[in-house]
Amino acid sequence: MSVPDHDAAEQIEWQGKYLTAKTRGRWEYVGRARDIRAAMVLAIDDGHVLLVEQYRVPLGCQSIELPAGLIGDDESAKDEDVLVAAGRELEEETGYRARELVDAGAFNASPGMVSESFSLVIARGLERVGQGGGTVNEDITVHRVPIVGFADFITAQRALGKGIDARLLLLLSPAILAQAQQDIGSQQDY
Repeated sequence: MSVPDHDAAEQIEWQGKYLTAKTRGRWEYVGRARDIRAAMVLAIDDGHVLLVEQYRVPLGCQSIELPAGLIGDDESAKDEDVLVAAGRELEEETGYRARELVDAGAFNASPGMVSESFSLVIARGLERVGQGGGTVNEDITVHRVPIVGFADFITAQRALGKGIDARLLLLLSPAILAQAQQDIGSQQDY
């Protein structure tokens, strides 16, 4: 009799500087080296949300995302607090500083393929303190998008061939839910 996947021993198949490929039973998946987590920032101010755009090699195109970064990715900061990391990444990537940062909890982005988790951090009381754009190795464009026109912005970016991070569904969900409700209502008319 075979061992159930969840009871099988985890095997490291390959490990690089940032990623580790693993197997457990029949499953193949990847995770961050040293179990590093990420912080993702939902920064909404005055009816606008801050987004970043950067080239993502796995996608082969520019990607529209919430500001984010790794927590404790530098050996000297391996015990970095999630809110400290989120504040640092928000300022580096967007040029905005938050008066208040709130940890909204940990989430898993693609649990069937990646063991990585991220903490969603809500940023309040934004103040522009710089240009943003990321660190010297990053080429980030900042978008300050009105919430009212958010779905249209995403549609336009997708039409330009840009990747759209799935976590932006967080902001699209009211429109998607309204459309689904409308579709259900129209089906009931038959």
